[in-house]
Amino acid sequence: MCALPSPPACELRERFQGLTTALKESTKSPLEASLLFCQDFCQVLVEHAGRWKTDEDPLPLLEVYTIAILSFAKASSCLSSACENVPLLLEKLALSCAELLLLLPQHVPGALWEEFQSSMKVAHSLLQESGSSPLRLLTSLAQQDGVWANATLSSILSNQTLQTEHVHQYLELEGPTLLNMRIKHLIKVDI
Repeated sequence: MCALPSPPACELRERFQGLTTALKESTKSPLEASLLFCQDFCQVLVEHAGRWKTDEDPLPLLEVYTIAILSFAKASSCLSSACENVPLLLEKLALSCAELLLLLPQHVPGALWEEFQSSMKVAHSLLQESGSSPLRLLTSLAQQDGVWANATLSSILSNQTLQTEHVHQYLELEGPTLLNMRIKHLIKVDI
């Protein structure tokens, strides 16, 4: 069943599920099966992500990334820890998703944001069970009501005076990678 009911979303989920099934049933070595999974996963992702122009409407791409990250997390327990592509692919996917989120308008529509939030929570849990937690920056974003909705961030951006403790808590929540991405985005849009 598709929580996000668009036909492309359902098709993408089915394609990723097919890759996971093939991974589980593979007679190849775990390393070979993981390499093949990563290669096929990227091919499906590029094919689906290439259907939309992010400068015109970036929301379908957020849907693609959300489905991809959750699907990859669900397959993670079957992937070989010896495969260097596994953490690399997940890290690149998380960074691409975070970059897209920073480009989005102030408010992502409710159902899509809720799907993103719940998917990141589940994906983070699944990956932690596998001994990995590369989704820190996405789970940090998913804990908010929106990408730019954090009250402390809003106060900082509007030059309001804040208690140092609140700023430190916010910076700890953001983490250096996400904070650096925000700064680069703000410089680019020249606030």
